[in-house]
Amino acid sequence: MLDRIRIVLIGTSHPGNIGGAARAMRNMGLGDLALVAPRCEPHDQEAYSRASGANSLVEGAQVYDTLEAAVGDCTLVVGASARSRHLPWPLVAPRALAETLPQTLTPPQSRVALVFGREDTGLTNAELQRCHRHVHIPTNPEFSSLNLAAAVQVLAYECRQAFLAAETAPSTTDATPFGVEWDNPPATHADLERLFAHLESTLTTLEFHDPDNPRQLMARLRRLFLRAHLDSMELNILRGILGTIDKRLRASAATQAIDGETPPSRT
Repeated sequence: MLDRIRIVLIGTSHPGNIGGAARAMRNMGLGDLALVAPRCEPHDQEAYSRASGANSLVEGAQVYDTLEAAVGDCTLVVGASARSRHLPWPLVAPRALAETLPQTLTPPQSRVALVFGREDTGLTNAELQRCHRHVHIPTNPEFSSLNLAAAVQVLAYECRQAFLAAETAPSTTDATPFGVEWDNPPATHADLERLFAHLESTLTTLEFHDPDNPRQLMARLRRLFLRAHLDSMELNILRGILGTIDKRLRASAATQAIDGETPPSRT
């Protein structure tokens, strides 16, 4: 199952950190590395030098323009954050997170992404809001700055230990997290992003959401739905409800236009 954990590095500025992350992953049995808009040459000699033999991970790293593209097929996305945020988000420690992964990855369609931000500024609020939960490494508060590759090493180590524990004590691993065998696979990140785009469009048409004065509405709705861990059928039901609302709104606008009334604003 470790092969279904993806390490995602966003905006990495030093090739040595890419190599260091690759080495940390290889040490712990992880092999899926993704780079989002790197600010350096990923295949610089420094990357290979720091990889110390994990060259295949550097060479095989997929490069994406956006976070959404990098995690589109993932069913759980976790952002590493060292900073507190204005809007609280589900937060977990590395060991507690890792202990949930054997169960999370039991469905064969499941895939987990662990997302790390830039060396200087970390992840943006928008990027963190695209994560189901956040993970925080409890460093010394008097010296909390952690090298990117070291942060990857910490989480990769905890993942490996959790899977080793699950292998040696399989009876303690619940393959049915909801108490029964589930009937539909979990929704992917790409499907959720389409839901959020549809929801925002419909709420804007209803004039419930004002894009010019959002007041964190969509951020809070993201937090709600990401916390719910929707499956594919539940997501399709929600998209169907939104589609029916859209259809009724269009019919109402057309009727008002025929009657000579001014249709409501959809801005």
